Amino acid sequence: MIKLLTLLLLIYSPPVFGAAEKTPVEIKTASKKFTESVILGEIITQIARTGGARATHRSQLGGTRILWSSLISGEIDIYPEYTGTIAKEIFSGRSIKDERQLREALAEHGILMSRPLGFNNTYVLGMKEDVAVSLGIEKISDLQNHPGLKLAFSNEFMDRGDGWPGLRSHYGLPQKDVRGLDHDLAYRGLQTGSIDAMDLYSTDAEISYYNIRRLHDDLNYFPRYDAVILYRKELLKSAPEILGQILELEGRIDEPKMVGLNAQAKLHRIPEQNIAAGFLSEHLSLSPAVSSATFLSRLWRRTMEHLFLVAISLSAAIVISIPLGILSRRHKSFGQVILGAVGIIQTVPSLALLVFMIPLLGIGTSPAIAALFLYSLLPIVRNTYAGLSDIPPEITESSMALGLPEGARLRLVELPLASRSILAGIKTSSVINVGTATLGALIGAGGYGQPILTGIRLDNTGLILEGAVPAALLALAVQGLFEVFERTLLPKGLLLKPE
Repeated sequence: MIKLLTLLLLIYSPPVFGAAEKTPVEIKTASKKFTESVILGEIITQIARTGGARATHRSQLGGTRILWSSLISGEIDIYPEYTGTIAKEIFSGRSIKDERQLREALAEHGILMSRPLGFNNTYVLGMKEDVAVSLGIEKISDLQNHPGLKLAFSNEFMDRGDGWPGLRSHYGLPQKDVRGLDHDLAYRGLQTGSIDAMDLYSTDAEISYYNIRRLHDDLNYFPRYDAVILYRKELLKSAPEILGQILELEGRIDEPKMVGLNAQAKLHRIPEQNIAAGFLSEHLSLSPAVSSATFLSRLWRRTMEHLFLVAISLSAAIVISIPLGILSRRHKSFGQVILGAVGIIQTVPSLALLVFMIPLLGIGTSPAIAALFLYSLLPIVRNTYAGLSDIPPEITESSMALGLPEGARLRLVELPLASRSILAGIKTSSVINVGTATLGALIGAGGYGQPILTGIRLDNTGLILEGAVPAALLALAVQGLFEVFERTLLPKGLLLKPE
């Protein structure tokens, strides 16, 4: 009887006793910090989701180098790229002449490339139509006759292999007033007349909207920048069906279509996820689920992300910095090394420090927390050192005469007397930390920087304020919190103001 019951259970067992449900495959998509890349990244993400994958989109992750490094390290699985960028920027040290060599170079890193999506988004130099007409400028070589023109290029274009250095040499351009500027902000400069020419992406919706003249590349400097999809070879095994659906984008997006998608985002301010869903419905007969977050839900999520970055990094900095400050005071020679080291860290540009962390910690919250931690050290270490140094010698001598051991003297006398200076350093670090944490969005850490980046990209003041105002209020709140701690924790004698 028992054997019979066991057999029946094996045959007719309900789902709870059966095999576990298959875990959805995880696909990590990413995009660069310009609108077209975000739209394409969102399209790829929604295709993956409709295919059953647990897909996440690291939107506006940064420039070419950040995404490429993340792809080969496995931090992301797939992202949209351009053939010219791959050949001239990613593999700038190699002479790649055709698509076969390009695919071979990618395969060496375990990366595969789709066929072109259908449009060539090449670099173009642009000027306001009325300015170009008045100066008689139609092609890039015409710029040789106008050395006084003010040029501004996207920061990445200023340094990349197919950017300004090569363009200047190729055309023999004499302009000296050349500066790096955010691509979206450069359009504003062009409209106000503060700059005369800028680099454009040929599928930018702003070109026709702002009546900008595209200067003819008469000496054929720029290569083709066919839009493609780069993905890790592992996807062929882990998600072949979903990858097949994604690759159905090949040849589906021509230049007018891409310009139209960009215009929906840039000019009509339609969210990228809605643009992607509309495209997939029209061209691939897919119906991805799209939900729009409310302002309060977005604010709550960004606040939690920002608080997490600040709380972890600042707490770690406090725990490490105070002992470093004490050590600096006790051992003067070694102390100068410590103070010098944290001072040097503070001079490193915050964006550069974030990028330096990526090879060590990848992308996301970990490198952001590490960078914020390092930036928080100097004010606390220096103020701890200064507070201990400012204690009158007679007080130290009196505590020694009472026979207090060194540890007790530090805990009962020196730290309480230096506490006001230490708290001042912590308050300074907290304000720096809250502000610098907004840059974490560039490497996928989220926080208040996310709406700020999106607002700059879309020229949307409301989105910029959605991140900037809460960040400012949080900085004030954190500083106020430490003010309360100061009144509560400090000895009353230290709170009395000298007459």
